[in-house]
Amino acid sequence: MSGTMNLKLRVWRQPSAGQPGAFRDYEAKDVSPDESFLEMFDRLNERLIEQGEEPIAFEHDCREGICGACSMVIDGIPHGPERATTTCQLFMRHFRDGQTVVVEPWRAAAFPVLKDLVCDRGSFDRILQAGGFVSVATGNAPDANSVPIGKEAADAAMDAAQCIGCGACVAACKNASAMLFVAAKVSHLALLPQGQPERARRALGMVKAMDREGFGACTNYGECEAACPKSISVSYIARLNREYLRAQVTPTV
Repeated sequence: MSGTMNLKLRVWRQPSAGQPGAFRDYEAKDVSPDESFLEMFDRLNERLIEQGEEPIAFEHDCREGICGACSMVIDGIPHGPERATTTCQLFMRHFRDGQTVVVEPWRAAAFPVLKDLVCDRGSFDRILQAGGFVSVATGNAPDANSVPIGKEAADAAMDAAQCIGCGACVAACKNASAMLFVAAKVSHLALLPQGQPERARRALGMVKAMDREGFGACTNYGECEAACPKSISVSYIARLNREYLRAQVTPTV
């Protein structure tokens, strides 16, 4: 086919969480440069099924860069070589004909591999359950203009709220730290009036949950920001540290 290319893929295959895994080699043929990386995997899986082989398990949902499910390490980089891009938004035009591409799951003790490229990221859910919420009074919703929020605070909160919880920050960090994820979730609520009642409890609870899940410490190398598909700044980690210190001297209920 004109304008297409062929790739060699080295893909991590692991039958289950309790079994060892290994890389297996595949060929992706007649790949269109306009295909996404996941579409290329879809076609590879169709071929494997036709041949009576087990398809490669990988996560996906929205395929619009919103859900954070498409967690693949591609040639050693979470979500692949393009910055501020999820795997589902990565197009094959960024690869060259004949290239060998290595695909593997997130590598972190807190994200155990379930099968092939699928990881259990329930640890993030448990961190959110420890404080990623605000008090909600019953009754009618308040008028949008009844709680004024300054533009600077609103913009900073929205930037932090862009975090999709994909875990690329953890996968990129040599310590498997979840500090950027926790910092984004703590910061975006701490910056808003609605997040003030649980502010201290949130910082203490989410940091404690992060440590309990076995994530590593932050050593300020910045790989997390570089790998983040939403380009969330490491400055939020500094804000998290301030929130945590403030919470330690603030009475909580």
